[in-house]
Amino acid sequence: MTKMNLLQAINNALDTALSNDPSVVCFGEDVGHFGGVFRATSHLQEKHGRTRCFNTPLTEQGIVGFANGLASQGMTPVAEIQFADYIFPAFDQIVNEAAKFRYRSGNEFNVGGLTIRTPYGGGINGGHYHSQSPEAYFTHTPGLKIVVPRNPEQAKGLLLASIHDQNPVIFFEPKKLYRASVGEVPEGIYEHPLGKADVVREGTDITLLAWGAQMDAIEQAADLAAKDGVSCEVIDLRTLLPWDRDTVAASVRKTGRLLINHEAPRTSGFGAEIAAAIQEVCFLHLESPIARVCGLDTPFPLALEKEYMPDHLKTYEAIKASLAY
Repeated sequence: MTKMNLLQAINNALDTALSNDPSVVCFGEDVGHFGGVFRATSHLQEKHGRTRCFNTPLTEQGIVGFANGLASQGMTPVAEIQFADYIFPAFDQIVNEAAKFRYRSGNEFNVGGLTIRTPYGGGINGGHYHSQSPEAYFTHTPGLKIVVPRNPEQAKGLLLASIHDQNPVIFFEPKKLYRASVGEVPEGIYEHPLGKADVVREGTDITLLAWGAQMDAIEQAADLAAKDGVSCEVIDLRTLLPWDRDTVAASVRKTGRLLINHEAPRTSGFGAEIAAAIQEVCFLHLESPIARVCGLDTPFPLALEKEYMPDHLKTYEAIKASLAY
């Protein structure tokens, strides 16, 4: 075990994948000798060479199109989009090419070895072009897997699982945790299963569900609620597509209440899909309406970032409202 922050865990996962599989290559804007804007790929080019870790032109559509081509020929590309906000020029290549490659060929060919890494979310005073959480756009697309880690140990295990998975994966990295979160990370290869939620804390009164950086908000809220005698079950969804309906539903049947927290805007956020799916199978077990604590339906603000964020205090107030319903 080695202490790492989340950024170091990402770097270690990439180093591990490159060392153990000659088909793995990583590339993106400035990822070579510069290590990318957040230094996630630092020293990988020095260790593995320019053919395994290299820079691309500043064209997101080109990066993913190139990655699709490599994956279709049996390579294992790990493409970096510098900020999730800039993944949209590559939207066509992701949803119309990568996601449908296997389906349209009847499994004659595929791009299953593709992983797209990208930092998402606020918390770094990046304003509206460097703070968005666009995960819900891609959960509407069959053929993709969407993964979001909450800490360094999870980040390495989930990224290695994503690289080894035989489906195209978008791996969203919570950038505000890059250097803020430090934890023990196993050396060598290990994986966390994709499509399986993690019950971080068991409880009996209400289920709190989040992913990525918002796990910290719901855990802090659970601590505040515990002082009031409220027992919160805390679940990290980890994979948004496919998401673990069974684990969430089992928890809600036990607690009778569900609160979903995500940083993306409320309207059409992925929390809406979870709420709809869970009420279908847990309706008779619910003691109060399913609650959502989310970002606002506005562009991500610079000056009012703190007010925008669905933090632990907003979550705590929603817990109290749900219990008092």
